[in-house]
Amino acid sequence: MIDTSTTQLDDMPGDWQRALAVVAHPDDLEYGCAAAVAGWTDAGKEVAYVLATRGEAGIDSLDPDTCGPLREQEQRASAEVVGVSTVEFLDHRDGVIEYGLGLRRDIAAAIRRHRPELVITLNHRDTWGPAVGGFWNTPDHVAVGRATLDAAGDAGNRWIFPELTEQGLEPWNGVRWVAVAGSNTPTHAVDATPGAERSVRSLLAHRAYIEALTDQDPEEYVRTFLDGNNRRHAARYGDRPAVAFELFPR
Repeated sequence: MIDTSTTQLDDMPGDWQRALAVVAHPDDLEYGCAAAVAGWTDAGKEVAYVLATRGEAGIDSLDPDTCGPLREQEQRASAEVVGVSTVEFLDHRDGVIEYGLGLRRDIAAAIRRHRPELVITLNHRDTWGPAVGGFWNTPDHVAVGRATLDAAGDAGNRWIFPELTEQGLEPWNGVRWVAVAGSNTPTHAVDATPGAERSVRSLLAHRAYIEALTDQDPEEYVRTFLDGNNRRHAARYGDRPAVAFELFPR
């Protein structure tokens, strides 16, 4: 058996032009892989974001009708920092996203609209970190991550969700990989250094959420978290700060 905790991480593929990132909430990408996105857009690649919710249940002191528009605004500003201009929301309910045909169909439709070669999502497994002693993942992350992996195939089959074809969304078989950020078992990585500062500013754009989350100085909190996250897999990536992904070829 291969010890995956010491196996070196491969470079993420670079021979693609369009990527689509699909996650559950505003800030999900900023906590995990904004540094990689910044590097990709610097290289002239196109990246679009699709969020299942507006994060309206994410701040206890704000009712959802107030919180949702605020978090949407923060997400758009955050995306702009790393060169992403297209941000879409599917309007599933924050905190109670259900894995199922409706979610798969919505994500498959987004894939058909954007026609990416690379699809990015967040950890779809039950825990963050090791299976024993790790932190329990949220149902929203699990549902969206798993549905994204499934929808990458659904998008290419005209007989799954034929109503999408009737709406003018032709099948898209061009997805070559699905990359899972925050995976417990990463296989590939991107050097986080070129995009590190922008990833800090990108996460700081979620100011209202961060101020509700911690009493720490927001910039200190963000820098400490992201530096620790980027250093987590450095030993497996030539001692370079890394944004790590588990890559599923299609």
